[in-house]
Amino acid sequence: MISISFIADNIRMLGLDQRSSRATNWHLWSVIIPRRTITGRLVRGQVWRRHDGRHWLYKKFIDAAAD
Repeated sequence: MISISFIADNIRMLGLDQRSSRATNWHLWSVIIPRRTITGRLVRGQVWRRHDGRHWLYKKFIDAAAD
């Protein structure tokens, strides 16, 4: 009997997973209305954003060149 996790691993290895590329990649986004981050803090301005399949996730963007 083949396990479900074995089948799911093979689907990912073959590239047949239905997730879009943005589901695994963070991209820079401008936020006007404050949003909650994955840790629960409010952020606005430029943030990192990605979609996990159900929700948008946000992370604070820190510009190292500004320091």
